Amino acid sequence: MTRKIDSVAVLGGGTMGSGIVGTCAQMGCRVLLLDVDMPTAEKALDRILNGRPPALDDPDKAHLITLGTLSDDLDKIADYDWICEAIVEDVETKRDLFRHVEPLRKPGSVISTNTSGIPLKDICEGMPDSLRRDIAVTHFFNPVKVMRLMELIPGADTTPDVIEAFQDFLGTRMGKGVVNAKDTVNFIGNRIGCFWMLSGLHIALDAMEKGVSQETIDVLMSKPMGLPPTGLFGLIDLIGLDVMYLVGRNLDANLPADDAGRAYTSFPPVVQRMYESGQLGRKTGGGFYRMKKDADGNRTREVYDLGAEDWRPDHPVELEDWMRDASTLMFTESPEGRFAWDLMGGTLLYAADLVPQISDDVVNIDRAMRWGFAWQKGPFEFLDSLQPARLVKGLESMGKPLPAMLQVLKDAGAESFYRKDGAEYLGRDGQWHATPPE
Repeated sequence: MTRKIDSVAVLGGGTMGSGIVGTCAQMGCRVLLLDVDMPTAEKALDRILNGRPPALDDPDKAHLITLGTLSDDLDKIADYDWICEAIVEDVETKRDLFRHVEPLRKPGSVISTNTSGIPLKDICEGMPDSLRRDIAVTHFFNPVKVMRLMELIPGADTTPDVIEAFQDFLGTRMGKGVVNAKDTVNFIGNRIGCFWMLSGLHIALDAMEKGVSQETIDVLMSKPMGLPPTGLFGLIDLIGLDVMYLVGRNLDANLPADDAGRAYTSFPPVVQRMYESGQLGRKTGGGFYRMKKDADGNRTREVYDLGAEDWRPDHPVELEDWMRDASTLMFTESPEGRFAWDLMGGTLLYAADLVPQISDDVVNIDRAMRWGFAWQKGPFEFLDSLQPARLVKGLESMGKPLPAMLQVLKDAGAESFYRKDGAEYLGRDGQWHATPPE
């Protein structure tokens, strides 16, 4: 069967669902948006048209969007090629919706769940074979209109033509950077990115005990590493401790027993107290940072000092020259260098041990982190800048086991994961392969 997507039914008009609706309508697709009731669906349409920024750039294309409710209009999905579920992140709620969807959709349609970390196998357990063959995870990053990354994950029974249809529509027509992931907890981007954040909270507190300030930690974890300017604490403030808490619980429930991330699924005690007190980040007016306005209306940034557990003025940081280059900083014996190696180096080694668990190749992992987390270099591109053969020797001299892809690199006698200016990459078979175009 040849599958083709020309129309989309989106179930759920929240932030993600609205973004998908607006993006598809902008492309000229006919879109059905169903939500719990008409007032909620109408509010979603208002966000699509009038949000800041709007999800739909061209208001003249609003006529392509049809509104309805999940209770009264679910049968209308029979007229659409792709049924995209984008409701609450709860496995039983999703399963219940799919039980109602399956008898109503037309033969040949494809179906997806938009989830940031729930394994597809849990959603599909006990579902009809017809659904299991036609379903995949389509994990968009928010905001859909802006973020390039889209993780595509098949289930154990998903047929190849379903994945081909999604790749064609999402990549060619929608313009997304599609990466192929596997049905494992948090997929690629969030698996590595959340390891970096959650381990970072623990490693940062150790560094602070050695005299590295919170502000320095965020500056080190930005431009010198090729990461966004938010750094560690600033990024968690943006996401929210409530979200990170749920991420930790999901990882604790689903990570393999021997996974290095298990050491970091819970917050350090001081961060747990912040969470319990409702000091969650920007959404609550402050987390690790906050903006303070004085009587004259001037705004200054304050830092929540994790040692004193109280607010203090922000102290701007100017890095010394040797701290500005990752390949120098991470191999310098200093509290700052040790922190940079423990966090960034630890994350790179973690990523190097996840092939083929979360992806069959280094390319999909690198692209997921560049497109989804705005890293200038993906983990394996970053490792290449550090001379991975040098890391192999260092780990072996300390008697530490080599992560899977570093073992492949050593056995292949290779000096890097990419060669010929990135035109070829080292596969897990130890052979060189042509890098797919972006």
